[in-house]
Amino acid sequence: MIYLRSFRLSDYTDRNPNIYPDHVFKSIAGEVLLFDRITVLYGSNGSGKSTLLNSIANKLNLAGAERMSTGQTMYVQRFLERCSYQLGEDIEERELRQLPEGSRYLKSEDILYEIKKIQQAAVLRESLLHEQLSQGMSKEEARQYEQSYELKKKLANIQFAQEKYSNGETSMQFFEEHLHPGQLYLLDEPETSLSPSNQIKLSEHMNELARLLDSQFIIATHSPFVLGTLHAKIYNLDTRPLRTAQWHELDHVKFYVQFFDKHRRLFE
Repeated sequence: MIYLRSFRLSDYTDRNPNIYPDHVFKSIAGEVLLFDRITVLYGSNGSGKSTLLNSIANKLNLAGAERMSTGQTMYVQRFLERCSYQLGEDIEERELRQLPEGSRYLKSEDILYEIKKIQQAAVLRESLLHEQLSQGMSKEEARQYEQSYELKKKLANIQFAQEKYSNGETSMQFFEEHLHPGQLYLLDEPETSLSPSNQIKLSEHMNELARLLDSQFIIATHSPFVLGTLHAKIYNLDTRPLRTAQWHELDHVKFYVQFFDKHRRLFE
């Protein structure tokens, strides 16, 4: 299912080179990205892939979007207003009016916070109480819950799990709990903390969600394991003009090949 069909970047670039985010995208201003079930935004550090992903999240008002505030709010607002998008179509070929309610933007910081939350009991306790309040529990009920055996047991179980599982395993649990069928997900470097084998496992899970369970993914990454496993359209943000590429054509992937080829004799 294609929930977001396209996104067009602002075609305006301020002449002041310090204006954000105009000059992040000055060389691809006005470009239109056409999305598939899985689309990857690839690029080296500083290419703007995370900023682009967050810009899309802000324009769509997705849950998890990070406010683009650098002291230049007026310019950020102007940039977003000049960006545009087109939603996909339903099974009767009518343009969608809104995105699925569970759609969201997940960045690597969210995953690291989840790990930290588990590691720190005080933060975990506060998070569990906030979760209950957001689900309709009254403040008085929350105060009683805070002193309850139920909460103490839950805290103990989660802390035990943290001792049992590594950060990477906790990240995998995070994705298993937060990625559901029938949603649009924007993911910024989902490979954070994951071993190569788990990066491949997560990518295969996303392939299945996209192919069989009507989810759509737009992902910022430069992991060769993610790039090589996903059945994705890949935009190479390092090229001018902007174009798509095959995963084995990308510089980061070639670097890995060259590195291991240089040390080939150690593996023979």
